[in-house]
Formats: sequence, structure tokens, C-alpha cells
Amino acid sequence: MRHLLKDSDLTAAETREILSLALDIKKSPEKYREALKDKTLIMYFEKSSTRTRLSFEAGMTQLGGHAIFLDKKTTQVSISELRDEIRAIERFADIIMARLMKHDTLKEMAEMINTPLINGCCERYHPCQAIGDVLTMIEHGGDLKGKKIVWLGIANNVSNSLVQVCTKLGAKVTLCIPEKDPDAVDSAMEEEAKKTGLYEETTDLGCLKDADFVHTDTWINMEFINDPRFAGEKERRIKAFMPYQLNKALLDRYGSKAKIMHCMPCHVGYEINRDAIDHRDSLIFGQAENRMHAQKAIMVWLLRNKNQEQ
Repeated sequence: MRHLLKDSDLTAAETREILSLALDIKKSPEKYREALKDKTLIMYFEKSSTRTRLSFEAGMTQLGGHAIFLDKKTTQVSISELRDEIRAIERFADIIMARLMKHDTLKEMAEMINTPLINGCCERYHPCQAIGDVLTMIEHGGDLKGKKIVWLGIANNVSNSLVQVCTKLGAKVTLCIPEKDPDAVDSAMEEEAKKTGLYEETTDLGCLKDADFVHTDTWINMEFINDPRFAGEKERRIKAFMPYQLNKALLDRYGSKAKIMHCMPCHVGYEINRDAIDHRDSLIFGQAENRMHAQKAIMVWLLRNKNQEQ
């Protein structure tokens, strides 16, 4: 059974196939209005979300299917064992998306079921975000081969997935970072990326000078932003990361013409400034929309593969 738990689950050819499908779905949505007719997507959330829920639910509707939202807090998963609940949940689903705190939980779910499972975000990876981001970059720059992508701020789950998919497609990825989120570190992934010759880490902001795209994300995991227990660490990170804030002055300092990207939500005045969000080179809101088109392609592709296996 094919799942999408991280971008390395896909070959370069499979990634290109999904991206090509996403472009076609976006260009000609009428061709796919019944692509998943009578299919049910169950969306299970441990972590809150705006774009993940909206993009999957709207996408499934546009493909002719139906999406069901499950929040852990309003289900009985908390009083049972997930290994049992997920085997019951899959009886009602053709495909499942889970947005979880821990990747190990996702792997446990995948081992229990015979229904395609999509990682809607965990502490180590965000594969749907990366595929949507690549879709956006292709639309605004063509083939990624030879392009330079800079990630600014903190290395995290989103940057992990971006590194995996972009190096696979021939783009150079530079992480301009003073630190890595400890929960997201994947040393094996980093070693694989380094072998391609397309991955590097630096603290030199001068890497922005010849970047084609610059990405950033929150310095503080969303579940901790308003947690008083995290207040001290939040202040420490603000001081450490403020030189890496994505803003117009920083881009102008290095003469950067990079297209601006952020997976959202944007924390204005922290990792990004208003003048970057609203900059003429900002792709942020088209990037948000492309989550839906990318995920439509992922769902269609996974269910096609399931049908071929049967």
C-alpha cells in the first residue's frame, strides 16, 4: 500500500508525475470534477490547522468526493488505543490524511491500515506543503533544475521536506540558519541531501544575492507560541533569529530578486515583515492556494495506485 509520509517516499519520476497532474488539475478542473466521485477522505487532526483543513476539504469537494473532519479532542481516540481506532476509522474511508504531533504515530498508523495515508504535517516533515511549494516555483520559474532556493530562519519540518523534494528535482537548496528545531532534525536525510551536491547550510545572509526563491517559516512551533511555559525560549529565539527576518531591507541589502515564499501562518514582525508579505515579488497567497491543487493530485495519484495494485 502506497502512503505519503515524507517526500522521500516518492521517486523523482513519481514526484514529477504528481506535479504534472497538479498542473493539469489546476489548468482544467472540469476534467477532474468526478475523479474521486463517491470517495471519502477522513482528516484526523491532533494539531490545529487553517490551510491544511481547507485545502484538503475544498479539494476533495472539487474532485467529486466528500471529506470528514475529525479532531482528536472531540473523538474517542483519547480514551482508546490509536492502533484500534485507526483500524475502525479506515472502514469508513477511501483515503486518510493525518496531521499529527509525532511522525512515529503516523508510522504506527500506516502499519495498521490498508488505506492510503497522507502526512498532513508532523514534527519532522510536511510533504504536502513541499509539493505545493514546488508547484508554485515551477509556475513562476519553470523547471527547478539549476535553480537556487534559500531557506531563511530555522530548519524545521517544512525545510526538511523542501530539501528532500527540491534536491531530487535538481535544485540547489541553501539553509541560511543559526539553529535547527531539535524536534525536526533528521541527520540521515541531511546526509542523503549532501551526497547530491545540491544542499548546504550557512549563516551567511549573502547567499540571498543570487537566490531565485527565498522561503521562511515561524521560528516557534505554533503549539508553543502562546504557551507561557515557552515564554523564555520564545524570547531567546526572537533575539537569535531577528537578523534572519525576511523583509525588504534585507533583500535590498543584497540586491536580491528572489521570489518570496512563506507556508503560513505569517507572524508579522517576527520571521517576516509586512513589506515582504505584500512585496511585488511575494508568491505567498498563490502558494497557499497551490496546497489544494497539489493535494488533489496526491489523492488522485494515490488512489490510482491503489486501484492498480488490486
